[in-house]
Amino acid sequence: MIDLYYWTTPNGHKITLFLEECGLEYKINPINIGKGDQFEPAFLRIAPNNRIPAIVDHTPTDGGEAISVFESGAILQYLAEKTGKFLPTDLRTRTQVMEWLFWQMAGLGPMAGQNHHFNVYAPVKLEYAIDRYVRETARLYKVLNTRLEGRDYIVDEYSIADMACYPWVKPHVQQQQDLNDFPHLKAWFERISQRPATQRAYALVDSINPAAGTHDDAAKKILFGQDGKSTQP
Repeated sequence: MIDLYYWTTPNGHKITLFLEECGLEYKINPINIGKGDQFEPAFLRIAPNNRIPAIVDHTPTDGGEAISVFESGAILQYLAEKTGKFLPTDLRTRTQVMEWLFWQMAGLGPMAGQNHHFNVYAPVKLEYAIDRYVRETARLYKVLNTRLEGRDYIVDEYSIADMACYPWVKPHVQQQQDLNDFPHLKAWFERISQRPATQRAYALVDSINPAAGTHDDAAKKILFGQDGKSTQP
């Protein structure tokens, strides 16, 4: 059994995509980040960065005590190694999958996240910041578009690299990106959107957080007001 500590964000969706694809038994523990659930001591014990997602695996492959994992990329790698799915075993293709997983973690996620913030949530619309992150998101889309030319998936077979990237491309409209400008990326996006596991993963949003994508002033203060002294909301 996997306990998944989850909220309806792109990083959260990465893990539900994997779990729905592989068929592992799991239970969702909602962490409402707009209400400050991420600061609860019990959650911080498994996710010291006070960010979702995190998991607790009650049946690790070494047969020992339950193991917790935080950071979405680390979770995807852990689950892939646990199940033997969506991460190739041969050196060269495995290395490529890991390259693109880290590319998402270091580039596409952070840059698209800043794009979301300054485009959607910032109380003052800063033209320089919006332009900076819209352009950088477009650059990253182009990188992925080039990679996907002649390929169905990022490393040929569907893998954790695709699961990491897809949730950050799904909100392309909010990122001011037109997928028609990136035809190979668009075909990849539509291909993943049609997978039954993808549809099941995103259907969870309606039951867990029907107001996904909206934040009142109190939630924004919790989400965007943290600094080096923030140990609780």
